[in-house]
Amino acid sequence: MKSFNRFLYGPTPEERVREWRNKLRKEQRQLDREIMNLKRHTDTSRGQLKVLAKKNDVKSAKILAKEIVRANKQRDRLESSKARINSVDMQLQHQLSMVKVTGAFQKSTEIMKQTNALVKLPQLSATMREMSMEMMKSGIMEEMMEETLEGLDDEELEEEADAEVDKVLFELTDGKLGQAGKVSSELPQEDEEETVAENARMERMMADLLSN
Repeated sequence: MKSFNRFLYGPTPEERVREWRNKLRKEQRQLDREIMNLKRHTDTSRGQLKVLAKKNDVKSAKILAKEIVRANKQRDRLESSKARINSVDMQLQHQLSMVKVTGAFQKSTEIMKQTNALVKLPQLSATMREMSMEMMKSGIMEEMMEETLEGLDDEELEEEADAEVDKVLFELTDGKLGQAGKVSSELPQEDEEETVAENARMERMMADLLSN
């Protein structure tokens, strides 16, 4: 009889929520794996950065520091997505309580807000879109808001990375890099001699610091 009702009316609210929560847990485990991979990559890069610092290779060190900054930002996005998944999961548990009282799902602006945000993450987009369609049919969500993630353009991203690089270098090399200032790859002709002298002074200063 239960199988016949399921065929006729579809899954029960309890079955729907169980299925959604299983999907969320699966995606959360995938995010955990990605976060761990990023952490391992960052730890390796930190070791390489210290080697570059000891060699006074400022240019390569700054390139690697930018990679570390980007990896850290990606980890932050994944951690935020995990928190959003937990929020949706808790809201789904609340929906089950409401079903016992009212006999039906209730619209949830919190689930809609968090789901819309999760859809924007490429790793979760397909699963969350599928779940969103199912939740709309169940009455939990209204039509999804097709919002695009407002991002920074390449120039703004570069400026943000540059602002973080010296801080990363300072922290990872115990202040040996990051204090000396930025090294520009494009120099005005009239400042070239002065910059060469400054770079030489900076390298001597770094050598002294590293030898102490």
